[in-house]
Amino acid sequence: MARQQWEQLPAAVRDAITARCGPIEHVHDASAGSIGDFAATLGVHDVGRLFCKGAQLDTDRVGFLRNEIRLNQHLPGDLAPRLRWHAETAGWLVAVFDHAPGVCADLRPGSPDLPVVAATLTRMAAALTPCPPVNIQPATARWGRLLDPSLVDGDTLLHTDMTHNNFLITDGRAQVVDWSMPCRGAVWLDTARMLVRLIRAGHSPTQAESWAAQLPTWAHANPDAVDAFAAALAKLSRRLRDNSTDAPHLAEMATASDAWLQHRLLQRYRPRSVPSPARMQ
Repeated sequence: MARQQWEQLPAAVRDAITARCGPIEHVHDASAGSIGDFAATLGVHDVGRLFCKGAQLDTDRVGFLRNEIRLNQHLPGDLAPRLRWHAETAGWLVAVFDHAPGVCADLRPGSPDLPVVAATLTRMAAALTPCPPVNIQPATARWGRLLDPSLVDGDTLLHTDMTHNNFLITDGRAQVVDWSMPCRGAVWLDTARMLVRLIRAGHSPTQAESWAAQLPTWAHANPDAVDAFAAALAKLSRRLRDNSTDAPHLAEMATASDAWLQHRLLQRYRPRSVPSPARMQ
């Protein structure tokens, strides 16, 4: 189902938002990212810009928004926009956040945003380990059917949706938005997910892993666990691609995931060089 625009929302929902926010002078509907039935930046008189998300109560998407609402108080203010309020009305759940300034991260090779993204992932891991006291899905449950659950177990609150749209950069720092698919698991998992995004953006697997190697989170990654996760991610990505009829990005993610897996396998099973007889003498 297509996301609804401001004018398509029930009048009762728009009235409830206006009553809490104040007079709304303009609305810029979001064109990308943000799982939900409605997402837009609101220009509010005497307040400035706010970001509003909404989901209908009778859809699965409402669970994603409930995740964001439940998590927000546990996220550092320099990492994620603050939730101002949320309410249920006229069959909808709506939430209003501070507006995150900035532009979406550029993940292509040579981008000046790459060090910012690396620093942000490092800040996230440090701030969210151990995982705050919030009830979220463990990575062992999310990935347990595809690999040994113990390989992804951990006590870090993870974002997991490492798309460039969710890193909004301004003045050399990034805020991370859309915390709708969190889980608790191994500290390196978000870095692994971002690594595949880099491959999709044009990096070779070798370049992407070299980028990841600078992050402290990657130093904690067991190579056997990373190999298993790469295989699981490639399998899942192919499944999502094959079950979708109109989602080109899923095909691109499947290609990137396969490229990473093949790189991991090549490195794992690369024959070790054998000294020549002359050198052995």
